[in-house]
Amino acid sequence: MGRWEPGARERLVMAAVDLFTEQGYDATTVTQIAERAGVTKSTFFRHFPDKRELLVAGQETLSRLLTEGIAEAPAHASPLEAVAAGLERASGAMGPVSRELAPRLKAAVAASAELQERDALKSVSLAAAMTAALVARGVPDATAALAGELGVLAFKRGYGRWSEGARDGTDELAGFTLAALDELRAASASLG
Repeated sequence: MGRWEPGARERLVMAAVDLFTEQGYDATTVTQIAERAGVTKSTFFRHFPDKRELLVAGQETLSRLLTEGIAEAPAHASPLEAVAAGLERASGAMGPVSRELAPRLKAAVAASAELQERDALKSVSLAAAMTAALVARGVPDATAALAGELGVLAFKRGYGRWSEGARDGTDELAGFTLAALDELRAASASLG
């Protein structure tokens, strides 16, 4: 096993998700994950403090991309237009590996209460990051919070549809997340 093989982090995530799906989260050990990924246990711990953190791999990057997109939206952009800019920025960073991983990750999360809790905390964190970015643009707190929550919901809905679609690689995640945001915008307008 090579200590510093390229792609070790990605291989660890893929191995963990596969093992969580095959045998359950609780029954999967760090040693098994490392072995499946072809790395040492110490390499695992260089990338992740524990197996729970595998599911939020990339969360910091996702938060950063969302907030950068919001911050860089034109000054005249509405809160939802700024969220759309964040979604577009973050979605652009998701490629074939993310799409391949999505159905397996969904199955693993569905099978474990602990992973469901971790996934919910991830959503809360993403909404908080978008809300803070909107407040920094001068958006009132309540409006920023609502727009941030809609942004998370749009991302999750768009990501789900994208990951379940054809694997021909011609459709980008951004189109799905932006379409989901448009649907949510229309739905919220109908609330009256």
